[in-house]
Amino acid sequence: MSETSSAIPFVATGARVGIRPFTYDDGEEFTALARQSTQHHHPWLFPPLTAEAYTAYAQRLIEHPSRAGFLVCERPSGRIAGFITVNNIVLGAFLCGAIGYGAFAHAAGRGLMREGLGLLIGHAFGPLGLHRLEANIQPGNAASLGLVRSAGFRLEGFSPDFLYIDGAWRDHERWAITREMTR
Repeated sequence: MSETSSAIPFVATGARVGIRPFTYDDGEEFTALARQSTQHHHPWLFPPLTAEAYTAYAQRLIEHPSRAGFLVCERPSGRIAGFITVNNIVLGAFLCGAIGYGAFAHAAGRGLMREGLGLLIGHAFGPLGLHRLEANIQPGNAASLGLVRSAGFRLEGFSPDFLYIDGAWRDHERWAITREMTR
């Protein structure tokens, strides 16, 4: 972890993790963890593995107004445990975003992403001003389904051939949570 990225303040903190925005300086740590986690992520997720790919990925999250990216970092060390992105943010009458996320292998199964997702939900329904978050998950991804279930998301439907992942169009379940569901 670079000194610059460790100085970025958390936007929300819990007992074991905090969430903070992505920075360009996180690339080295992020890509090293992503390379160590390729077996853990396959076939569900393909985070950037090179500096160039990370820069392009981070740029979309940092500079595009319809996206926001957060790193889930262990406290007090600041080591990145995972990441959560909010994509397709729509304001106006919708106030919704679609989340994506991933834990790195060293953090898997430790409850860190559950805590981080709870922090993200609070931040999305607070400072980000959203009313609804959606998650689209492949039916066979038991860990991801368990994460959203434990965070209070409800199953809303099924989308055949929804996203092109790992060389094929994949079916997804649609899950969502609204601000009212967290009260």
